[in-house]
Amino acid sequence: MNKNVPNLSNLSQGSGECDQGAENTRPPAGMTPRPGQIVCGEIGMRIDRHGVWHYRGSPINRKELVKLFSTVLRRDAAGEHWLITPAEMARIAVEDAPYLAVEMSVEGSGPDQSIRLRTNIDTEVSVDAEHPLRVETDPETGEPAPYVGLDHGLEARLNRPVFYEMVEHGVERECEGAHILGVWSNGHFFSLGALPPREGS
Repeated sequence: MNKNVPNLSNLSQGSGECDQGAENTRPPAGMTPRPGQIVCGEIGMRIDRHGVWHYRGSPINRKELVKLFSTVLRRDAAGEHWLITPAEMARIAVEDAPYLAVEMSVEGSGPDQSIRLRTNIDTEVSVDAEHPLRVETDPETGEPAPYVGLDHGLEARLNRPVFYEMVEHGVERECEGAHILGVWSNGHFFSLGALPPREGS
């Protein structure tokens, strides 16, 4: 295999990908390594804000390989991302969220509405209490950054077309004195952001 293409079997066998002598090889926050499980330093892997995986400075263009690595990707209690195999724990850099939500489907309406999202690696998730929506707003530009929770503490950022489509399904609601726009999904109401106060309020 090309040296610029990561090998999951190398990680699981400890055959050169893991730098055991690297500094700052503390374990993932909130996780205890198994007996014999090695905690690695950085392995030259990162995921950019567009969801593209890179290894030693080169993008990983094989989607099936990205899908394979995604099966062992975890996020620790401190928000850092790790590839965790039975033999090793390797920390990787993630610029934003590791995945993008690129497609949305909706069934039903009102409180009975169900929203389902597909990610850039073709996994699907239903928006619900275990996989909630959250929206951060840039304090300088006011631009929203919407995310959906995934399993293992991970998140996917909704791309702009998906977020705009979600906004089209939004409903206005008063919540704790604030006028907000949000969506229903699987019996839960998720805020998409605050709206200007109504005239006369």
